[in-house]
Amino acid sequence: MTAVTPQPHSVTALSRDEARRLALRAQGLLGADGRRAGVRGVLRRLGSVQLDTISVLARSHELIPYSRLGAVDRTEIESAYWSGGRSFEYWSHAACILPVEEWPLFAFRRRAYRAHPHWHHELSPAAYDAVLTQLRERGPLTASQLGGAKNGGEWWDWSASKIAVERALMYGEVVCTRRSGWKRVYDLAERAVPAPLLADEPTDDDCVRRLVAQAGAAMGVATRADLADYHRLKAAQVDAVVADSGLVPVEVEGWSQPAWADPAALAAPPRGRHRTTLLSPFDSLIWDRPRTERIFGFTHRLEAYVPRARRIHGYFAMPLLSGGRLIGRVDPAREGSTLVARQVSMDGTAAARPMAQALYEAAGWVGCDTVRVERCDDPAQAAALHRELIHLGG
Repeated sequence: MTAVTPQPHSVTALSRDEARRLALRAQGLLGADGRRAGVRGVLRRLGSVQLDTISVLARSHELIPYSRLGAVDRTEIESAYWSGGRSFEYWSHAACILPVEEWPLFAFRRRAYRAHPHWHHELSPAAYDAVLTQLRERGPLTASQLGGAKNGGEWWDWSASKIAVERALMYGEVVCTRRSGWKRVYDLAERAVPAPLLADEPTDDDCVRRLVAQAGAAMGVATRADLADYHRLKAAQVDAVVADSGLVPVEVEGWSQPAWADPAALAAPPRGRHRTTLLSPFDSLIWDRPRTERIFGFTHRLEAYVPRARRIHGYFAMPLLSGGRLIGRVDPAREGSTLVARQVSMDGTAAARPMAQALYEAAGWVGCDTVRVERCDDPAQAAALHRELIHLGG
């Protein structure tokens, strides 16, 4: 049986509703706190924004600030992420954009990769050194510019230069400083990371402790499993540091596991307006499916990799957040200047108005001027949504 960090006898008790509101505010979806800091503020607040190849309305890392800030220009989003050396890409929850200030926090992971390499490709030292030499002499480059990403076979049949630069990325000698046409752009860490951060090498325990504290602040309130999942830590790692992380133990109504909360979040009850928006399935509010079910009573699965015949809600179903609750979902697509809602489901007809509002806002953001619903299986919901869309389309 895995040991769980002991809890003090006197802890704060939270209702389900209080925990949900803490989570929403921590994620920037309740109240105006932090919105003036823009896209960079969103990244710093969340600490980790997941990347993914799927692009329906937009790529997921663009949808994250959109859901919190509204219709931010997409070129502005990219610039805010990548310009001025403000961020880097590394393995956190998955492949993620991270604030450059978090570079030292992943020293434990870089050391682990160097100490226990588990590569499936052979690579000569000369090939590795050749990639570093090219970057040193030519500046930031993609894998294609370094000599080609593939040998000509399947996608995993990497070239020696691709193997080398990815290995250097994991070791921390090379940094992904941005994406260009979805290709990673690599540079030497000595150029891309500010010297004080590059020289900062915390111990493994300190790295994990700081990541647990960051995850706790980004979630507001969390179980051990939640804290571990945010940056893909091990449960034992969380147990070893959580007592010294600055998070405080709490009990949440209906939660079977012990939980911890950000004391700053507890000190100021959440207030303000809720966002009404569509969420990427890779949004950090909902990327942890058990946590999403526990907080919102909402079961959601990404079906992009499920055979079409077995899909229930669609290829890239995006949950609808409104009034601080998840009240529906839509599988969107674009056809010219039309946003197509391929499949819509809602928690009753009362969700029709926020769904219509979210669809029209998303349409305008991606340059569409009309919305068309292809499928809504509930006749009453379909009729209500149709009325709301006509009203908004005026």
